[in-house]
Amino acid sequence: MEQSATNSLLDAYAPAQIALRVREVGVTKATMPVLTMFALAILAGAFIALGALFFTITMTTGIIGQPPAFGLMRLAGGLTFSLGLILVVVGGAELFTGNNLIAMAWASGRVTTQQVMRNWGWVYLGNLIGAVGTAALVLLAGVHTMSDGAVGETMVQIARSKIALDPVSAVARGILCNVLVCLAVWLCMGARSVTDKVLAILLPISAFVACGFEHSVANMYFLPIGIMLASGGPAPLSVIGALSNLVLVTIGNILGGTLMVALIYWFVYLRAEGEGHSTA
Repeated sequence: MEQSATNSLLDAYAPAQIALRVREVGVTKATMPVLTMFALAILAGAFIALGALFFTITMTTGIIGQPPAFGLMRLAGGLTFSLGLILVVVGGAELFTGNNLIAMAWASGRVTTQQVMRNWGWVYLGNLIGAVGTAALVLLAGVHTMSDGAVGETMVQIARSKIALDPVSAVARGILCNVLVCLAVWLCMGARSVTDKVLAILLPISAFVACGFEHSVANMYFLPIGIMLASGGPAPLSVIGALSNLVLVTIGNILGGTLMVALIYWFVYLRAEGEGHSTA
C-alpha cells in the first residue's frame, strides 16, 4: 500500500487530471491582480528574449559559416532557445502564448470573455516591454560585436527573414508554433518535479524552433534588435513589415493555442462538468 502511494506521487498526472489543473490555473491567471500580472509578464518577455539571444549565439556559425549539419545546428538552436520557457515555467512568469490555454477555463464557464481579454492584453503588453527592454540591454552590452560582428549580422538576418515571410506562411507558422508551446506547457502541468518540467519543455520547444515556426513574444525581441542594428546600414529593415509580421504571427499563435490545444482538450475531458475520466 505504501509503495503504491509512493508511486502515485512520482508518476505524472494523467491527461484528464492535467485538464483539470490547466482549467484551475486558467482561473487563477484570469483573476490575478493587474500589477502582479503585468510585472510577471515583463519578466516573461525578458526570459524569452534571453532564450532568443542564446539561440542567436548558437546559430551564428550556422548562418554565417553554413556548415553541412543543418539539422543538428537547428536542433542545437532549439535546445538553447528552450531556456526561455524553462525560466518562465520554473521561475514563474506570465507568457502570452502559454496563457492561450486560459481558453479551457473560459469554455468551462469559469472565467468571462472580458477576463480573458484583460489577461491577454496586459500580458501581451508586458511581454513586449520585457522583450524590447532586453534587446536594448543586449545592444548596450555590445553582444552584437562578438565574433567580429558576426553575431550582429545573424541578428539582422534573423529579423530580415521574418519580415520577408508572406502572410499565409506567417500565420501558419504561428499556429504550428503555439501548438507546440501550449503542448509543452500542458506536459509541464503533468510533471511533479522541476526535472520533469525541464524535460517536458525541451523537445516541443526544440521542435518548433528547429522547424522555423514563429513565436510572437520571441519576435518582440528578434525584430526590434534587427531593426536597430540595420537602421544605419544600406538596407534598413521595414518597421511596417515588422509590425505586420507580429500581428500575423500573434493571430496564428492564438489560433494554435486556443483552437488546436485548449479547446480540443476541453472537448475531450471537460465539455460536461464532472466528466474527467481519461481515454488514454
